[in-house]
Amino acid sequence: MNILLRDLKWDDLKALEDVIRVTWNYDRFASPKTAKKLAKVYLASCLANQTFSRIAEADGLPVGVILGKDIENHHCPFKYRMRQILGVIQLLMMKEGRQFLKFYQAIDGVDQKLLEQCDKPYKGEVALFALSPEYRGLGLGKQLFHSLLQYMARRGVPSFYLFTDTSCNFGFYEHQGMIRRQQYRCTVTLKGQSATMEFYLYDRPVAKEGNAPSCKR
Repeated sequence: MNILLRDLKWDDLKALEDVIRVTWNYDRFASPKTAKKLAKVYLASCLANQTFSRIAEADGLPVGVILGKDIENHHCPFKYRMRQILGVIQLLMMKEGRQFLKFYQAIDGVDQKLLEQCDKPYKGEVALFALSPEYRGLGLGKQLFHSLLQYMARRGVPSFYLFTDTSCNFGFYEHQGMIRRQQYRCTVTLKGQSATMEFYLYDRPVAKEGNAPSCKR
């Protein structure tokens, strides 16, 4: 297997949408058409909220991505914002799409509540971190994460945060030195089905450039 970490290309978007679709099990809850559009909107919204991207490529195929944000130097890329807006419009035209948009708006509200409760002046954020399930356990996630640490160190970002929840492998972040600062437990409802979930905010200080950890497998 040939593994490569590299910068994002426009041609990667379709493959990365598939990674997101599988990682968050969109097809388990939505029709294939809606799942595809949800992944498109979610990826575009994350790309509009980043200043750094790194792709994990395996045998020529993008299988993972990490997006980070230097908050003070962020300028929203127009092409990604337009892609997000067009995707949202398409979802609004579908009954199922409107249900999912309402659901994710509620999740965004929980995330903002966690950030407000934390009350820290963060300079950095992890906008997206996803890796195809079949490529986990190979060290790719750790390599992607350390590429972000090195970026934050170069930019002089003292600390960064991310949102996650019990549907994700949040233990990975704890193994990478991140600390859970806030959590919120609530019942979420989607398409008439309810489930209790916990939502988390993790953060981590960044070592100064020159002292940043090297990427090891």
